[in-house]
Amino acid sequence: MTDQSLTITPEMTMEQILSVAPAAQRALFQRYHVGGCSACGFQPSDTLSQVAKDHNILDIKDMVETIIRAETMDRERQINPDEVRALTAGSEDFTFVDVRTPDERTDAEAEGAEPLDYDASDKYMSLPKDRRIVFICANGDRSLDVASYFLGHGFENVFAVRGGLEAWVASR
Repeated sequence: MTDQSLTITPEMTMEQILSVAPAAQRALFQRYHVGGCSACGFQPSDTLSQVAKDHNILDIKDMVETIIRAETMDRERQINPDEVRALTAGSEDFTFVDVRTPDERTDAEAEGAEPLDYDASDKYMSLPKDRRIVFICANGDRSLDVASYFLGHGFENVFAVRGGLEAWVASR
C-alpha cells in the first residue's frame, strides 16, 4: 500500500522531495546507491530527473515509486509518544528500546525504555519475530533506521517514536 496523496515528480528538486518525503534519502541510497556519499551525492537544487541522468538510472518512474513506497512505509512504522505511553501503562508486553548513544542519553530520558545494548545485538534478534518493539532516538531518524533494519530481518511489528525524544519531551 502506498500513500496516494504523496506527489513526487521528476521536475521536483531534491530539496522539495526531501521536505515531503524524508525517507527518499535512505530509499535512493538503498536501491540505487545515490546520495549516501560524496561520490554518489546530489545537490539540493538538482531535480530528480538530473539525479537520474547523473547516475545512469533509466527508469525514473521506478525512482518515484521507490521514494513513495519508502515514505509510506516510514509513516506506517511511526508511533506517537502518547501511544507508547499507553502501551507502557497498559498490560501489553512489548519491548521499548532507546537507541541513542550513552552520551546522548544524558540529555533526557524516555521513561520505560531500555538502553540499546550494542554489545548484545543477539538479545534483540532472538526475540519472537511478531514481538512489538518500539525504538526511540533523539529526533526519530535513527530509530526509523533501526526499525527498518529489524523489518529487513523478518520482524513484523516494529515501530519508531515519531519525532523521537524531542516529541516525547514536548508531549509530557
